[in-house]
Amino acid sequence: MSPSDEAKVIDAVQHIPRGSVATYGEVAREAGLGRRARFVGQVMARLPPGSGVPWHRVVCAGGRLAFPVDSPSHARQRAALEAEGVRFVGQRVDLDRHGRHAALDQLLWG
Repeated sequence: MSPSDEAKVIDAVQHIPRGSVATYGEVAREAGLGRRARFVGQVMARLPPGSGVPWHRVVCAGGRLAFPVDSPSHARQRAALEAEGVRFVGQRVDLDRHGRHAALDQLLWG
């Protein structure tokens, strides 16, 4: 993939509203990269510390976090999402409330 593809991914992630999440696949589609969810994960993994890109708002399909449950990275991502008001059901983000479509529904219907 090209640097412009990475920029498209970063732009798509930066447009995820606070308190919402998007899956890796959704970010890939929004960036015009079809089914390149793994590429999105690679771009997120290469972000330098302090980049300002809200990487924590990108989750796996079904609302799971990509990191092992007992890892510091999982705890950091979950804490960042919870600080934005994102709710979890067990170990998964409540996508009905916080997924991209939920954010659009909220804007349209209140």
